[in-house]
Amino acid sequence: MNLHRREFLRTLAGGAVAPGLSRVGFAETTPAVQKLTDKLTLITGAGNNIVAFKSDEGSLLVDCGDAAHARDVLELTGKVQRVFNTHWHLESTGANDAMAEAGAKLAASVNTELWMTQEIRHDWEKKIFPPRAKEALPTETFYTTGKTSVGGEAVEYGLMLDAHTDGDIYVHFTQSNVLAVGDVVQAGRFPVLDFPTGGWIGGMQEAHRTLLRIAGDTTKIVPATGPVLTKAEVQANLDVLTKIREQLVKLMKQGMGAQNMMDAKAMKDFEGQLAGDPNVFLFTAYRGLWAHVRELGGIV
Repeated sequence: MNLHRREFLRTLAGGAVAPGLSRVGFAETTPAVQKLTDKLTLITGAGNNIVAFKSDEGSLLVDCGDAAHARDVLELTGKVQRVFNTHWHLESTGANDAMAEAGAKLAASVNTELWMTQEIRHDWEKKIFPPRAKEALPTETFYTTGKTSVGGEAVEYGLMLDAHTDGDIYVHFTQSNVLAVGDVVQAGRFPVLDFPTGGWIGGMQEAHRTLLRIAGDTTKIVPATGPVLTKAEVQANLDVLTKIREQLVKLMKQGMGAQNMMDAKAMKDFEGQLAGDPNVFLFTAYRGLWAHVRELGGIV
């Protein structure tokens, strides 16, 4: 049994947090583990954050990381019983094929499953994502919300429509008070709004509101990337998103397009707060806003 495997089992059994894994541990480029509760462990460095619940029947994972780290993740978790995909992106679902081959059932929203059967083009990245292999597709899908249990733990999950994508879900471990939220919360950076697959800033705001209704003051909120968050930190991120949306809508009502906003450095007030490329954000955010222009009022 290798060191990572021993540390993983020790944390699930209630042992100490793996050494050196504070908030800086999220920058690791190889998988590492961090204790969330006595029952739940966070795996970082595998593409996206993975939440793992260990039971006698096998592990339940929320996301499974990218394809390059699939073997590492399986070594850490042992038998995987079920994987929830929070959305379709390869950082979260790239290891689906390996998980299915190892016997795991794959679960996701219907929209996520449908996108994984299509060719998807990201013109701002100059990338084309081909349809996924049949083995990588979720076999358990749902439209709105659902409930299950694992190892005596109640698990509730639900769709947050038109946020980062149109298939984002949360997974709530109710007794452990841990809420896995995928990429609908991207604190501290300009968010990626995947408009070709339904993402837009208004939906991301509403997803935050959904999570704030579910979470309590002591809930551990686990995004797809970055450190574990508190409810107060999610609220603070929603406040920033709201200010950004107000700025974008104001400029759209002045007749500005995406390039005009870039030229005017429309995000200059936020660049000190948020990491990432503001121009890429403006390009994607603008197109998502136009998809929902009737909801904005007073533009056309």
